[in-house]
Amino acid sequence: MSHGATQRYMTSNALLTALALTLSLACISGAAGAAAYPDKPVRLITTTAPGGITNEVARVAATKLSERLGKAMVVDARAGGGGIVGTELAAQAEPDGYTLLFATGTHTTHTALGKKLSYDPIKSFAPIAKLGSGPFALVVHPNVPAKSMKELIALAKEKPGRLLFSTSGAGGSAHLGAELLKMMANIDFTVVHFRGGGLAMIDLLGNHSDASIGALSQFLPHINSGRLRLLGTAGAKRSAILPDVPTIAEGAALPGYEISIWWGILAPARTSALIVNRLDKELASILNSDEVKKWFLSQGADVGYLGQAEFGSFIKGEISKWTSVVKTANIKAE
Repeated sequence: MSHGATQRYMTSNALLTALALTLSLACISGAAGAAAYPDKPVRLITTTAPGGITNEVARVAATKLSERLGKAMVVDARAGGGGIVGTELAAQAEPDGYTLLFATGTHTTHTALGKKLSYDPIKSFAPIAKLGSGPFALVVHPNVPAKSMKELIALAKEKPGRLLFSTSGAGGSAHLGAELLKMMANIDFTVVHFRGGGLAMIDLLGNHSDASIGALSQFLPHINSGRLRLLGTAGAKRSAILPDVPTIAEGAALPGYEISIWWGILAPARTSALIVNRLDKELASILNSDEVKKWFLSQGADVGYLGQAEFGSFIKGEISKWTSVVKTANIKAE
């Protein structure tokens, strides 16, 4: 080997060595950063207004994660756009593990509705874990004469378009559930949207609307007090805490009618796998505790943990399901 060739070889070898050292240091630094995570408060963005079941579940998750991580986790409610405002904020956040998204069904329904979004519900996020789910329910104000789903359907046929159904937001699961009911029962009623389930329920309790479809858990206290009348739950099977109440599919003779609310946590895409793994592991332990299982049951909900890969597949399946419903029912995005 000539002197010049030797020098070129040595220079090339030195560059490769330096590059390898740089990459090694970067990996060590990243691992160390993830190992120290978190060293400051973590923000958990919710996409609905305070007062609904989503924010209650988020607070429980945040409290338990704070205990296990040793740092505060702040629930940041960012309602608006049927969940789009908060989701956009999370998608644009630094992928450092200090901003997380508390996702619900709206994360998949907006895409099904064909809305133009600044984010991709799959590509813009890293799934961490699905926490659980709860059945939706259909309730009416006591002034509404219907005492069963069959009677409500008959009333809607007598007064097409005149009954007012409140929901937690346009494009959300409750909205699609209402539209699905209209389609399957061949009835018409007017859907009124609010920024969150809490506000929709306040409107119903004030007798400004006639009925509402939403999470069973948020209605329970008012069902028990007699301020609302429960006509049916919307799960595939009867609720464990209300076994005598028929499902909507049973009560309305609408086989296949089913809708539930689900909750999960996502991180911005490109968040360190070490951080995502840590959060997934902690959430799995939290959801396995008897205390948390009992709390979910008291809310009429169920723990339904899915890890990262399974949760990602679940999200894709929900998008496919609701896209089919939107197309069949010819539902248009607002």
